[in-house]
Amino acid sequence: MFIEINKVKLKKLGTGMLAFALTFAVLASVKSYRSEHGYPAGDVAVSTENWGLSFQQEGSPPIGNATSQQLGEVNAFYCGNPEEKVLYLTFDAGFENGCTAQILDVLKEENVPAAFFLVGTYIKGNPELVRRMVDENHIVGNHTMNHPDMSAISDKDAFSDELTQVEEIYRDVTGKEMLKYYRPPQGKFSFDNLSQAKELGYTTVFWSLAYVDWYVDQQPTREEAFEKLIPRTHNGAIILLHSTSKTNTKILGELIQKWKSEGYEFKSVTDLKPLS
Repeated sequence: MFIEINKVKLKKLGTGMLAFALTFAVLASVKSYRSEHGYPAGDVAVSTENWGLSFQQEGSPPIGNATSQQLGEVNAFYCGNPEEKVLYLTFDAGFENGCTAQILDVLKEENVPAAFFLVGTYIKGNPELVRRMVDENHIVGNHTMNHPDMSAISDKDAFSDELTQVEEIYRDVTGKEMLKYYRPPQGKFSFDNLSQAKELGYTTVFWSLAYVDWYVDQQPTREEAFEKLIPRTHNGAIILLHSTSKTNTKILGELIQKWKSEGYEFKSVTDLKPLS
C-alpha cells in the first residue's frame, strides 16, 4: 500500500539525501499522465498503480503521486486545505474484527465525524453496525464489492458493477441512498478509473496520513502508533485507520484528544472542497 525504501540503506543517508530518496521513490512509481487526459506534456500529472506518499517535513502535507489540483480534475482528494487546521478521520474495513462498536462509542463521546469505507460483504454481514454509523451521522463510503485491483478493470460496466452492487446492499440495509464517496482498494488506481468514478457521481478519497495497522496478528504498540502518526499530522490531513485494528481501538480516544489539544478541528469528508 505504501512506497518503502530499505531501512538499512536509509540509515546511511543524510537528511537531504533521505528527502531526495523518498521523493525519487514516489516519482519512480508513477507514469506520465498524457495529453489525452488534458495535461501539457511537461506536467507531472501521473497514472499509477499504488497511491504513495513522501513525507518531506514534519507537520507539512506529504507529496503524493499526484497533486491536489491534478486529483481535483477527477473529483478526487488526498488532503484538505493546508491553510486550515482541520482533520478528516476515515476508516477502512473489509471485515468485522469486533472493534467497530467501541470505535463508534469513542467517536460519539468525542463528537467526531468519520467516514467508514466498507466493502459490500461488510455492509451485508453487519447491518446493525452500518445503521448505527448512519444514525450517528458518519459517512459510509464505497470500498467496492469484492476489493479488487480497480486499476486493472478496463471494462466500464465491470468497474461500475463493483460500485453499484455496494449501493444496492446499502439501500437494502439502511433504506437510504448511499452518499457517493469512494476509496480504491489498496490505493490502486489509474486516472482512467478515477474519471470513471467521477462519471458515476463519485468523489474519490485517498489519504495523506496512515501507518501499517492492518496486520491483525502484528499490531503496532501504542508508542509505535503515536510515533508514526503525531509527527506527521498536518493541516487538512485525511487520516486513514483500519477499524480492524485493536491498537487503533484502544488508543483512538487518546489520539483524538491529542489532536484536539494541538488545536485541530474534525470535519466530515463532505466538507472537502477543491483548492482554487
